Formats: sequence, structure tokens, C-alpha cells
Amino acid sequence: MGLTELTLRDFRLFSELVVHPDPSAVTVFLSANGTGKTSVLEAVHVLATGQSFRTPAAADMVRTGHDLAEVHGVLLQGERRVQVDLTLTRGARATTKRMLVNGQRPRSRAGLAEVLPLTVFTPEGVDVVRGAPEHRRTFLTTLMTDEDPLASEVVERYARVLTQRNALLRSLEGATPNASQRAELEVWTDELVAEGMALVDLRRDVLVRLAPLVDASYEELAGEAGVVELLYEPSWTGGLAEALARAERDDRLRGRTGVGPHRDDVLVRLEGRDARRQASQGEQRSLALALRLAGHELVRRRRGVEPILLLDDVFSELDPRRADRLLAMLPGGQTLVTTASPLPTALTPGVVVDLSTVVAR
Repeated sequence: MGLTELTLRDFRLFSELVVHPDPSAVTVFLSANGTGKTSVLEAVHVLATGQSFRTPAAADMVRTGHDLAEVHGVLLQGERRVQVDLTLTRGARATTKRMLVNGQRPRSRAGLAEVLPLTVFTPEGVDVVRGAPEHRRTFLTTLMTDEDPLASEVVERYARVLTQRNALLRSLEGATPNASQRAELEVWTDELVAEGMALVDLRRDVLVRLAPLVDASYEELAGEAGVVELLYEPSWTGGLAEALARAERDDRLRGRTGVGPHRDDVLVRLEGRDARRQASQGEQRSLALALRLAGHELVRRRRGVEPILLLDDVFSELDPRRADRLLAMLPGGQTLVTTASPLPTALTPGVVVDLSTVVAR
């Protein structure tokens, strides 16, 4: 499984780019910084998830001076040919996104995850260890939906209920709800508890299965034993329903729900230390890579397919010893690598694309 063709038109700084990656080996995008290497991986990520890993604003991906950008990908799933198409249209107020899989609109994130599972690691990827809780929640959400596309339904239901509850809280403007408002608030609160606990159960389950793989990947990557623990940290104590009742007055005053899975975190511990605050930069980077590689393996085991692996300028951030160990750990299937520096001698790519020869502007 893998991409056999990728086409970009007026995407970022490219007027047009067509590349043919090796679907079952390493493809390297090699050129100086500022020539669009990361944009190529970004385009693949958007095809797979509907979202950029660089920006929340779709307009940023449309080439300056243009109102329409396109990304087209062709991949093979066994004997099946699949085409994924993305169109970004810049409007006066917003940029709209239109995605098609073999000419049909996917109904949800699950439709994309089922077609094109992937794992991405960028220089900012270390934030999954040292950054804010939202980075770890996003990592879990992506992993759960890549492993089981139907998990996206739980994620989306919780997000919808949370949006509705928050809209009602804002409308109250801090006032005590009347009888009808109280009844509506109770409905949304009950649904938030039900959908929230379903989401927490999914997260806890994936962490139980992920933890031993992270521990093994870290040891192999770092070249030394180190006990890694992944502990789920709810944003409340006791039951969720009771916590929401206690927080209701504050929620009304602030116009948003202050406790729940949308505020939870995952504690990453290395040898009993909080890796976010007490691990070295080298340890944090190795842990972040171990998390991604372990997640990649979890998806492979569950789905029976090799996700596409995207590595953006990773080798420049690693010392030679860790770089060699990472190369030895690369999974089978398709890997897309960007680099501005010479390749490690142990890396033997199937395809090398020199973007410095592409006229981007």
C-alpha cells in the first residue's frame, strides 16, 4: 500500500509539481530549506486527514495570488486503485475544502483514515512529549481513528455535544437558568457524560496497548533501557457527572465546559520522571519518536496494512547514533523523508526527488 503519484497545483509555493514516490520503500525529497519539502509532506497529510500539520488556516495552503489549490493522490491498496482529490477555494471570508475519494465525498474522518492511514513526525513533533495537553490529545485521536476508523464517530459525537452545551452556557451569560433552560442543560450534560466516558474508555484502551510498544521502541532507539509509562490524567475527580455539577456555576460564568475529556491529559513518565519537565531534550525527542513508531506498529497490527510514514527533516535533529538506530527501525511499506542535509550513509532510498530543480514560482 502506498502513494504512486502525487500532484500539487498552486499549493503553497508550487505552481505545479508531479512526483511518483516508491509505494513500498523510502522516497527522499532533497533540497535546501525554503524549497517546499515540508509542503509536499503537508499535502500528503491533508489528503489523509483533511487537516494540515502546519496550520489551522486552509488559506495558508493556497499559493499567494491565487484562489484555487489542488492536491491529487493515487495509491494502491493491494489490487485496488484509489484516487483522493482535494480542492481548496479561497473566498472573501473563508477558504472551503472539498475532498473526494474515487469521486465520492467521504462522510467523515473515518472515510479518510480507512483509505490512507499515516504517521507523521516533524521537528515540532517533540511537542507530543513536552508541549501542552492538546498535543497528546490530538495524538491519541489520530491514533485511535487510524487504528479503527469507526472511533471517529465517538470523537465527533463528543465534539458535537460539547459544542451544543457550550453554546447554551454562553447564551446564559452567567445567569441562573430558568426551568426550560435547566431542562436543556441537563439533557446536554447527560449526553456529555455518556459520550465523554465512551471517549475516555477508547483512550484508556489504546494507551494500555500502546505503552509496551513505546517502551520497546524507546529502548531500541535510545540504545539503553528506560521504563516508559503512559498514564491517563482526567481533568476531574470522582464521577464526571458529579464534577460537571460542581463546576456548573463556573461554566455559566465562563461560557464553556471546564472539565471533561477535552481537557484531559496523558502523563508520559521515563524512569518515574515526568518527561515533560524532567527529561533531557534528547530523551524527549527519543520518546516522541518512540510514541510515533509505536503508534505506527499498533495501526499495522490492527489494520493489517502499513501506514505511510512521513519524516520531516528528522535526521538533522538526531545525533548519528540515534539516526542509525532510527534507520534500522523504519517499518516496511512507504516512507517519505525530507532533508536539507546529506543522507545518512545507511539510508538507501528507492526514489530521490531533488526539489531544487523544480521551478516553484
